[in-house]
Amino acid sequence: MAVTIKQIAEMCGVSRGTVDRVLNNRGKVKKETEQMIRKIAEELGYVPNMAGKVLAANRKELAIGVVLASEGNAFFDDVLRGIRRAEAEIAGYGTRVVLKTLKGYNVQQQLDAIDEIRDHINALILNPISDPLVAQKIDELVDSGICVITINTDIQNSKRMCYIGSDYTKGGETACGMLGMITGGSPTTIGVITGSTRVLGHNQRINGFQNVIDRRYPDFHIVDCEQTDDDDIQAFEVTKQMLARHPDINAIFIVAAGVYGVCRAVMSLQLEEKINILCFDSTPASVEMIKKGLIKATICQQPFTQGNKSVHLAFNYLVSGLKPDKEFYFVKNEIKILENL
Repeated sequence: MAVTIKQIAEMCGVSRGTVDRVLNNRGKVKKETEQMIRKIAEELGYVPNMAGKVLAANRKELAIGVVLASEGNAFFDDVLRGIRRAEAEIAGYGTRVVLKTLKGYNVQQQLDAIDEIRDHINALILNPISDPLVAQKIDELVDSGICVITINTDIQNSKRMCYIGSDYTKGGETACGMLGMITGGSPTTIGVITGSTRVLGHNQRINGFQNVIDRRYPDFHIVDCEQTDDDDIQAFEVTKQMLARHPDINAIFIVAAGVYGVCRAVMSLQLEEKINILCFDSTPASVEMIKKGLIKATICQQPFTQGNKSVHLAFNYLVSGLKPDKEFYFVKNEIKILENL
């Protein structure tokens, strides 16, 4: 027999209205009371009446906003495909997706994009720039009743509900381990090409890479790091400049997008045989460059799943009122080389 709100209220010694407010995140309840109600509900196996919730959702259209810094970055093609698939799956329940895309990591542009849609959405999915103003904006949305889910990269010190994406530190550690296998740990001079220092995930990948250097590879040395804003033209230019400054570089760690630009720079200098390149994601550019032999390995992070799951988590929260069962939904890192593309 299904557990009811009335039964939970009786066991907790509170009113049905109090239980309803806690389980549907409506109104303020003392923290101790909320914890007790959620604990009893979980122990009893309480499941909300989804049919009733869906009917309620159908009486008013729900909208899930999505703001992505995705323009010019082929990785997000599959993220967007996952979002659109989820949108189609929930369309029959009166829920739509409001999508805004941006190029690069300009804080004000991201804030403006959020403000453009905030009055028309019930939830927001965001790949946030790591900036206090963005964290503040997230808190404003949450305080106004809009739940926020971060996707692909996270942000610290905010009230966002959960994160869906890669474990970036593990990704960086994996990349360094792969380079160690490729080189046998021999002396290696490394140039790092990152997307932006304003993206938490990019910084975490570099930190993870350095962690493994410190633990296992005393003959690995990072000598330079440049940003590309996830743009291939910038990647081409900064890579050429880096290699001119450090002609001893014999490995490049590409942290984010810009893969094609980096590889074209290496090819233009005829350094294909000298430099080992590692990157992330199986975009058309990275696949092409693996086949050409420039990239030795890439680490993939399930972009379709990131997009699809984020929309379903937001929808389930809006319809059922129950929060996701965990804070971090890490997708698997998958190593791709020529032989398993």
